Amino acid sequence: MPETDDAPAGVQRSQRSRSGGQRARGGASDGSGASGRETPLYGALDLGTNNCRLLIARPARDGFRVVDSFSRIVRLGEGLSRTGRLDDAAMERAYEALVLCGERVVKKGVESTRLMAVATQACRQADNGAAFIERVREGTGLRLRIIDPIEEARLSVEGCLNLFDDRSEAVLVVDVGGGSTELSWLKRSGGGFVLEGWMSAPIGVVTLAERHPEPAGEANGALAGWYEAMVADMGQALASAPVDPALRELFTGGRAHLVGTSGAITSLAGIHLRLRRYQRNLVDGLWMTRGDCERAAERLMALGPDGRAAESCIGPDRADLVLAGAAIMEAVQRAWPSERVRVADRGLREGLLLQRMREDRRPRRRRRRR
Repeated sequence: MPETDDAPAGVQRSQRSRSGGQRARGGASDGSGASGRETPLYGALDLGTNNCRLLIARPARDGFRVVDSFSRIVRLGEGLSRTGRLDDAAMERAYEALVLCGERVVKKGVESTRLMAVATQACRQADNGAAFIERVREGTGLRLRIIDPIEEARLSVEGCLNLFDDRSEAVLVVDVGGGSTELSWLKRSGGGFVLEGWMSAPIGVVTLAERHPEPAGEANGALAGWYEAMVADMGQALASAPVDPALRELFTGGRAHLVGTSGAITSLAGIHLRLRRYQRNLVDGLWMTRGDCERAAERLMALGPDGRAAESCIGPDRADLVLAGAAIMEAVQRAWPSERVRVADRGLREGLLLQRMREDRRPRRRRRRR
């Protein structure tokens, strides 16, 4: 496939060596070093359907070093699928989180020209999404830009590039959000990977959980039926994948793998590892099998809402959403069979940072004299 403007930034490049580079490209929490003090700070803010996340980092030779980070579940898209509008309480939760983000940006001294702030599916879909963005600008000074699905997918791929297995012939990057799921299919070409196709399925953990409320006090059989209904719902959305069906043979033949980015897969990883507290260094870059994912989902189902809320890797804010995320991943794994999935605790924010830092490193062309 020829290179186009829609190809994820950096996909055409050969993948770098994994030794040493993975930590920096993934954003290791390390702002120390004399050279780090000489470089400016950059910020990436992502207001999603479910989460509000901020990452502040310094450029480094092999990527960047994280200086500060913030994440809060705001459920901005709560009820959006029913009303078509952002709920007042949801906007207030998001606004409060954005105020905290703005304070951190000012405290760390991030210049406005180096802060990339974006909003995704909830603000794209809501009738009052643009009005909320304007309210945020007036009240906090943060200028959020509503991005389209292709840019969201491109940035997620950019943030995960160095998790691709160089021995694979194809990769499917799955970014499960609160209101949509972005999928990007990439195929090896020469020394790198080329975009074969992408899609944005209008189903995320919030929308799927609202469509399929968890039955209360039911037996495991009923819960299994409820879970399968969510998998089938997502499966229908995946049926229209805009790629050559022959690409699937690379997955069924064990010559391709998935990369999952978002809380959907990191939660499964935390359960799989039986972590007493979430540890990014153990989760990010972890390889899981399809069976590992299925067993983690089964354990989550057996725990019930209260048990999931008590899990440190889940918590009460995500107890009712985590199985919707597992169902989305299950649907993808059935549609695009792959024994291996790599877990990415990174994505859009990291993509924003890497893209902007790369742009700033480019030498400006001198004007030609007439």
